[in-house]
Amino acid sequence: MPSAQQVLYYAAAAATAIGGIMHLILAPNSLFGTNVNTGILFLVGGIAQVFWVVPMIRKWGLPWYFVGIGGTAVLILLWVTTRIPDNPITGRAGSISQNGIIVETMQFAFIGLTAAIIYYENRKKKNEKPVADTT
Repeated sequence: MPSAQQVLYYAAAAATAIGGIMHLILAPNSLFGTNVNTGILFLVGGIAQVFWVVPMIRKWGLPWYFVGIGGTAVLILLWVTTRIPDNPITGRAGSISQNGIIVETMQFAFIGLTAAIIYYENRKKKNEKPVADTT
């Protein structure tokens, strides 16, 4: 049975994987249909999010967790910005779809879960007692 902390790593990995897979599902429609730039963003973002499962499961450490949070926050910010009328990116308000809501929900979940992981890892480091050097 995995520990509560281990469940956080798996949940964060699952959240970023779902967000990434959803981006990859959306990419072909944009690449070959509505907007090539959006398709490229979905493709690159999706690949990065699916890759980010590895640092979470393998516990690569704080720098990787912070980069994952930062990259995910940028994706959320882009989505929010492109939903505003007369925005600087598209010049118009984008629609809000069920798929978009799923992606954003998973991205927010990833950020929250990864923040919890950072909190617990820092707390664990503070509770560890230094070993005296006997040499």
